[in-house]
Amino acid sequence: MRKFLVVLDDSRECLNAMRFAALRAAHTGAGVQILSIIPPEEYQHWMGVSDLMRAEARERIEAHFEVFAKWMRDRQGIDPELVIREGDPAQEILAQVREDPAIGVLVLGASAEKSGPGPLVTQLSRNSGNLPVPITIVPGEMSKERLEAIT
Repeated sequence: MRKFLVVLDDSRECLNAMRFAALRAAHTGAGVQILSIIPPEEYQHWMGVSDLMRAEARERIEAHFEVFAKWMRDRQGIDPELVIREGDPAQEILAQVREDPAIGVLVLGASAEKSGPGPLVTQLSRNSGNLPVPITIVPGEMSKERLEAIT
């Protein structure tokens, strides 16, 4: 089954990316894979602290995932899969796309801030010509109604 890969993070635009992925998957008979990335820790020499921080990050990710997963199951009939990786976000997204041949589309949310669309959209757009899948960039300020209309 083809999957839409969407990134779960703390950004506002993540919500629209999740909605888009779930709606498209529901309309096309696809699945949704939600990827969350724990960035590398700066203080690797504090192993006990690092392990605790990593465990807390996983708990936050799983709780955040459950909110989106419940909505996808209840409203769209989609049972999303959660993948948690550690490392540089752009590199981990690319690694996930390359490792899972079922991923057909990468869905990213773009910030409406004056500073730009966000670091992931900027980095991955620069390399989009070399990606093995297309990227769908969902505007963070797009209304729920407009998202529903275009999916």
